[in-house]
Amino acid sequence: MNYQKAAGRLSRLLNRFFKDKNKIFEGAVKACVRSLRAGGKILVFGNGGSAAEAQHFAAELVNRFLKTRPALRAVALSTDTSVLTSIGNDSGFDRVFSRQVEALAENGDVALALSTSGNSPNVINALKAAKKKKLVTIAMTGKGGGKMARLPDHLLDVASFETPRIQEAHLFLLHLLAEEIENKLS
Repeated sequence: MNYQKAAGRLSRLLNRFFKDKNKIFEGAVKACVRSLRAGGKILVFGNGGSAAEAQHFAAELVNRFLKTRPALRAVALSTDTSVLTSIGNDSGFDRVFSRQVEALAENGDVALALSTSGNSPNVINALKAAKKKKLVTIAMTGKGGGKMARLPDHLLDVASFETPRIQEAHLFLLHLLAEEIENKLS
């Protein structure tokens, strides 16, 4: 494999994202900063690799990213196995995130959804629950946003259908989001 070519593909994907989506990304940063400044929190969720990225992002905010600073309020909805299995067993896997949004979301919070396809029913249901509670909603997806494209206030869709490339771009975007939040709140 030519590793430089692979790195070049990711670089082109990110450059294209910021050419097309820079203002939307900036709007997502502002929404997160506004919420955290007002005492709100960021609820972040996704399945599989996106669940891991959600947990990673929440950890960057709660603990620290690049600066030592006060903890920021963020919760990954994929971490409580008792809640996940209880909801999955009693209500169905399609509701594992939406029930948590119903329970934990407060006025002024942000819901950050991660889905490479944009078609995950449990992520879509959580976005709908967040909209009902009047949260600002952000979604990171692959190209076009899938079925959830019309739901978020800020759609950050990466112009690819390849799951590994989308997840790599999402991790970069989440790190950049954490850095921007940290810089604006320090």
